[in-house]
Amino acid sequence: MIKGQKIELKFNSYRNWVEAQNIPVIKEYYIQDLKTVPVADWAFKGAKGAILNLIGTQDSNDAYILEIPPGGSIRPQRCMFEEFYLVLDGNGSSTVWNNDNKKVSFEWSEGSLFSPPLNTWRQHFNARGDKPARFLVVTSAPIMFNLFRNEKFVFETNFNFNDRFDEEPDAFSSTGVTYPVGATTVWDTNFVPDVRNLGLHRRNNRGAGGSFIGLEMSENQMTAHISEMPVGTYKKAHRHGAGAHVVIIGGEGYSLMWPAGEKPKVFPWKYGSVVVPPDMWFHQHFNTGAEPARYLAIRWGARKFVRAVGFADGGTDVSIKDGGHQIEYADEDPMIRQMFEEALARNGLKSKMDEVLKLAS
Repeated sequence: MIKGQKIELKFNSYRNWVEAQNIPVIKEYYIQDLKTVPVADWAFKGAKGAILNLIGTQDSNDAYILEIPPGGSIRPQRCMFEEFYLVLDGNGSSTVWNNDNKKVSFEWSEGSLFSPPLNTWRQHFNARGDKPARFLVVTSAPIMFNLFRNEKFVFETNFNFNDRFDEEPDAFSSTGVTYPVGATTVWDTNFVPDVRNLGLHRRNNRGAGGSFIGLEMSENQMTAHISEMPVGTYKKAHRHGAGAHVVIIGGEGYSLMWPAGEKPKVFPWKYGSVVVPPDMWFHQHFNTGAEPARYLAIRWGARKFVRAVGFADGGTDVSIKDGGHQIEYADEDPMIRQMFEEALARNGLKSKMDEVLKLAS
């Protein structure tokens, strides 16, 4: 390098790999319906797919749609990055293994969430002969591709992480372990049968009358949680690092997202939507429907391990006035509550914020 020479950085190993897949690539702030995202033949998987390179991921993590044709399966594959699979439609089974003579199989259906341990072989089978099976898969691929810059290493490394996968027959069927972490409850497991109906625990520090459960899966550095908002309520605004895929798994409403000092952008959602807040943008979720609204958030930041990748979530439930990253209800722009009440009125509903906050105090 010559002193004073300006270097223009262009090479992005992950994005180069994405472009080479020759399937649709979606680059938006959010997707309103994951079930209708157009897919194309994906030779790499032996199925159909589309890559969701949403703006808020900022190369921290990414996602793709995987669609398996009726009665079909994907090619057996292993990879040196983590994957969270959410079943959007259909039912079938998966097999995970390190060694050919010790395979573990399990069944899934709409709403199931699972994560094959790092670099295990995995193969997925569509049990239906009359319709495709569709997944949303959130991955840590950008980090790994751009760290090693070698596709063969990412997909052809023959190393078994036995500390992440013990190949026991109940690896994807055991009850797992539940434990408290601060003010929250965490379930440590490899498989959730149905995220839409999983029991949650009351958590008021993020919003009026809300409930929550954290999910640690397959010894991952990535993590997930499920949060639910009662009818007529909304969450407090907060901000954190990039890459959190917020998937709506129940109800209807909208989210606001904005960088500090700018006007919020509105993103209406329903069951099957996904929104990804960009790095350190404030965001806030609102339930405007007649039933509780529930979302699944998949992101960096496992609670049980030292963070391998930074995710500025410290203080997401601490007021910005106290050095945190949360805007308390009393400090938000009055326009926020007014917009919410107007949206409820259009649906013939009324706000329950004052009632719920009074009960929580």
